[in-house]
Amino acid sequence: MKSKQRISDLRAMSDDQLNDEVLKLKKEQFNMRFQRATGQLENTSQVRVVRRDIARAKTIAAQKRTEK
Repeated sequence: MKSKQRISDLRAMSDDQLNDEVLKLKKEQFNMRFQRATGQLENTSQVRVVRRDIARAKTIAAQKRTEK
């Protein structure tokens, strides 16, 4: 249920907002990878969730580009 809500939020964003969201998620992914490497990351499954959110945002951005 949470991902469907997330997808509708992403679809409502403009192209610039989607690009900003992808950048934010990539920074979060980098920080999580760094924490995992140093042994500080407690919830390792969150890395997978962030990776999939990046893919969702990129997919929706590509769909919007092809619609234009």
